[in-house]
Amino acid sequence: GGISGRIRGPRSVSVCCVAMADCRGVLGALVLLVAGALVLGQGPPLRVEPVTEICLGCICEAISNCNRTLQCTGDVCGIFRITWAYWADAGKPLLTAQDDVNAPDAYARCVNDPVCAGRAVTGYMNKFAQDCNGDGVVNCYDYAAIHRLGGYGCRGNVDEPYQNKFVNCLQQVEPYLTG
Repeated sequence: GGISGRIRGPRSVSVCCVAMADCRGVLGALVLLVAGALVLGQGPPLRVEPVTEICLGCICEAISNCNRTLQCTGDVCGIFRITWAYWADAGKPLLTAQDDVNAPDAYARCVNDPVCAGRAVTGYMNKFAQDCNGDGVVNCYDYAAIHRLGGYGCRGNVDEPYQNKFVNCLQQVEPYLTG
């Protein structure tokens, strides 16, 4: 049973389409049918929540304990442990309006400053916002996964220490949000 994955030879095509014009019409109809099915199969639009200060705080807690003495080590900098590529994907935010985006220290100046680094994380999340955990909502849980695993890998597994710190942080602040 089932549908075979084989493509049939020219004989079956000639049975369906006597003239080339008929084939184009059939193919065009199939393309429209498949495109329509893809659009209809997407389900309801996702709800996208903003990146909040609390979300940023819990990502910071999980990634570095928000240790403000952290500077650059290896290829990561600041309390969010941001790489140059992450900062670039975030739109290269600058610490001050006078900073030059092409200056060699523009990246480090921004990501070693908590406020500018927060803008970088927010910019990155706005660019890569997606429902990583499949719950139909793009929220702080997804942003935490995006931050840890990157904009193209957030459906992977987040390491347990990071996940535990993050969830614990959100649980601690939740009573203040709902109260």
